[in-house]
Amino acid sequence: MKLEIKTMRDVFIEEIYNRMHEDKNIFFLSADFGSPKLDKLRVDFKDRFINVGIAEQNLINISTGLALEGFTVYAYAIAPFLTMRAYEQIRNNLSLLSQVKEINVNLIGVGAGFSYDVSGPTHHCLEDITIMRSLPNFIIFSPSDWVLAQWFTDYSIKVKKPKYIRFDGKPLPSLYNKSEDIGLVDGLRELKRGEKVCLISTGYMTHRAIKVAGLLNDSNINIGVIDVFLLKPFHGDLFLKLIDRYDYLITLEEAFINKGGLDSLVSCILDRKNSNIRLKRIGIEDVYTFDMGSREHLHTLNRLDEESIMRTVKNILKD
Repeated sequence: MKLEIKTMRDVFIEEIYNRMHEDKNIFFLSADFGSPKLDKLRVDFKDRFINVGIAEQNLINISTGLALEGFTVYAYAIAPFLTMRAYEQIRNNLSLLSQVKEINVNLIGVGAGFSYDVSGPTHHCLEDITIMRSLPNFIIFSPSDWVLAQWFTDYSIKVKKPKYIRFDGKPLPSLYNKSEDIGLVDGLRELKRGEKVCLISTGYMTHRAIKVAGLLNDSNINIGVIDVFLLKPFHGDLFLKLIDRYDYLITLEEAFINKGGLDSLVSCILDRKNSNIRLKRIGIEDVYTFDMGSREHLHTLNRLDEESIMRTVKNILKD
C-alpha cells in the first residue's frame, strides 16, 4: 500500500477550516506565517482570521484576550520563534492564568527539530520540548505523522487548556491508519514489539526508529518501537506496562539531551519506579550545528543517522 505524504500543518489547518463552518467560536491567528491551506481560511473567514505580523509576543496577548472571552484560539507561527521569543507571554498569559481561568489557546509551532534544515541554527528548534514541558497546565502534542495531527483536531477543541502543538515542517508519510481509533488520550503507541531493546521516539524520529528496526530485523535483531505523541500529560502507567519486557531503552529525539526532553521524561519514570531497565539517550549534545546541509547531513553530524543508531543497538546487545 502506498503511503500518503502530507504536511502536518496543512492537514490540521484544513480540519480547523472545516470546523469553522459549524463552530463560530473558533479564531485563527498567524504571526505573518503562511500555508497553502491557510489561504482559503483567511479568505472565507475574514472576521475570525488575524495576521498579527512578525510579532509573536503580541500573538500570545491577542490569543489570550480572545480565549478569556470564551473563544477557541489557534495561534500559528514558526516553532522556535513562537516558543522562545514569546516565552514570557506564554508563561504569564497562558500557563499561569489557565490555573484560575478556562483558556483554550492552541499554539501551533511549525519546524520542530531540524525541519528547517538549511535555514541554520536560528531556525533549528531543539529546545522547545524542554522549555514547554516545564510550564504547568500545558498540554504538549508531538505527532509523528499527519494522521495524528488530523485526529488531534477534536481534542484541541474539546479540551479547554493551553496546548503546544509541535509540527514537523516537511511533508511526511503516514505511520498510522486514519480509519483506526488511535487513542490520543493514551499519548503513546507501541508500533513494534521487540525483545531486549526498545526505541522510544517522538515526532520525526519515529520514522527513523521504524527504519532502524526494519534494518536490524534483516540481521535477525528484533527491537521494539514506541511512539510518544503526548509529552504532557504522560501516561506513565501504560508506558511502564509496555516497557516491562525490555532490558534497555533508547530514546531518540531531534532535541538536546540531558536537558529535560523526552530522555528526561523517560528517566524520571524509570527512577520513580526504581526500574532496573537501562537507558541510553540519543539526541543533540550540548552544541549548535552551524554546518549547512540537508536533514540527513545534520543527522549524520549529530549521530542521529541510521548507521549510528544501529551501531549503538548492536553495542548494547554485546554487553
